[in-house]
Amino acid sequence: SPRSPCLITLLLQPGSCQPYLRLRPSPSDSLPVKDIIEHPDPEYDPKEQDLDERTLRKKLGSNFDPSFMSVAAPAQANNLSASDALHRFKGLGPLPNELKKLDLGETPYGTRLKMGKKARRKFLQWLWAYTYCPVLYTWKDLGLRFWPRYIKEGNCFAEKSCSFPEGMSCKPVKSVTKTFLRWYCQGWSRQKYCTWIPVQYPVISECKCSC
Repeated sequence: SPRSPCLITLLLQPGSCQPYLRLRPSPSDSLPVKDIIEHPDPEYDPKEQDLDERTLRKKLGSNFDPSFMSVAAPAQANNLSASDALHRFKGLGPLPNELKKLDLGETPYGTRLKMGKKARRKFLQWLWAYTYCPVLYTWKDLGLRFWPRYIKEGNCFAEKSCSFPEGMSCKPVKSVTKTFLRWYCQGWSRQKYCTWIPVQYPVISECKCSC
């Protein structure tokens, strides 16, 4: 559907033990994608001849994005921790417009509060840092039935409230869709037919402080 990214879901077809794939539109608040429960029978796994990297790269074509997918297990050092993300925040460009427009001189009682330019700038920088919602990326193993097997998945920073006073939290507001290959089987036992099909996998790309 062009309206929104698609979520991968595995369902059991009535009267059989063979899982089949369905793609359905999903809003950003359903992200990140929950772990997929796979059928445990290794008969439904791709065999060595089905995992030829040159063939699969050709099949995936321009959808192969090394920034978000990897054939081999990436080093965990590539993961961006919460502290790293917050550290990178320091020195980021200009303040967002919504913060620049804040009237810090007006109190709830109608009186005006005098605040110097330096104090205002420091307070707004502190407020921006407090309400900052980074996307934390970690590599996730999708298993043998996806190619490439590893995806860099985004999560919203959730260790503390992002509002002052507290109450709001960081939530996903935007996502990007990456195309992977999914090993898909139809039929029963030896009579089954399996092939690689393209599927879309949404990844959180932006988080914001919200209710």
